[in-house]
Order: sequence, then structure tokens, then C-alpha cells
Amino acid sequence: MPESLLQRRRLLLAAGGSLALILLLGRFVLGAGTTTSAVPLPPPPAAEAGVTGLPSSRVVVDVVGAVRRPGLYRLAQGSRIADAVTRAGGATGKADLAQVNLAAPLADGEQVVVPKRGLAGAPAAGGGAPGAVSAPVSLSTATLEQLDTLPGVGPVTAQKILDFRTKHGAFASVDELDAVPGIGPKRLEQLRDVVVP
Repeated sequence: MPESLLQRRRLLLAAGGSLALILLLGRFVLGAGTTTSAVPLPPPPAAEAGVTGLPSSRVVVDVVGAVRRPGLYRLAQGSRIADAVTRAGGATGKADLAQVNLAAPLADGEQVVVPKRGLAGAPAAGGGAPGAVSAPVSLSTATLEQLDTLPGVGPVTAQKILDFRTKHGAFASVDELDAVPGIGPKRLEQLRDVVVP
């Protein structure tokens, strides 16, 4: 009887030791795969130079129209249209800044157009029929109110055009309107003669 009790104790001790060893190994193996703080993160990639050799943290824009010094300007990523107009010497006395969204962010390669008073996108002086557009509306600079005057474009679609412009930058082509929700091929054809990029 004491012999069997002794064997039972040895067996229990051996089982307990084996279990402790398995737990210790399991913790070591599993812990190595889940510990992220011990492995250093790779350093962030350095700013890559673009085709022109400029760091990607800068944008190049073309400022034209009613500004004192039109031309190409390099600005920091995240700059606004107001910054580009300021770099171009500011608006002239003939500029119609009400047609320019000065708060819009700049996109690399964008053309910033500062129209003169009474030109493209300006509402007709005599009023005209509701929904009538006197001159082509610039998709890249038009306000919500100006876009709302376009045929078949209400305030909701006008806001979608502004949201698209904010996200993707200035319109390079009238055909880009097809990517705006609510404007299909038929509506695009209606707008083709009354808007410019």
C-alpha cells in the first residue's frame, strides 16, 4: 500500500512537471508571435522625389487670371487656394473673388483661375430667366449658388460637385462630371455647353 501511494505521488509529480513545462513552452512560443512592442517598427519611408525632383510634400499649381503675378508656384502640401493667390501677388482690383472658393485645398498640377468681374461663371446682370446661364460656369471655381443655376442641377447635386472637387481637386475635363453621383450621361450632355473645367 505505501508502495502504490509512493508511485501515485511520483506519477502526479511527473504529470505536474510535464504540465508546467508544456505551459512554459507554450507561453514562450505563443508570446513570441504576439509581442509587438519588442519588435521595432520600420522607420517611415523618406519623402520620395517626384518626376520634377520636388519632394512629394509640395504641390505645384498654375495661378492665372486676375492676379498680379500669374505663373507656376510651389506650395506646401495642404495649402489652400487663398495661399496660391497670395503667392501670385494677390488679386487685382478687377478680380471677382466671390467666384473662387479660397478655402479649397490645392491639388498638385491644379490650375487656379481667378476670374475678372463679369466673366465666366458670373450671373447675368439683367437677371434672365430662372435656370438660364449667361456664360459658361467654371467647375473648378464655381460656388454652390452658381452650380445651382445649371440646368437639371439642384442644391443637392451642386453640393456633390463641390464635394467631388474638394476630394479630387480642380476639374481637368467636363467629362469628369460623369463620376459625380447624380450626374449621368444624359445630364452630362445637357451641361456640356454651359460649363467649362
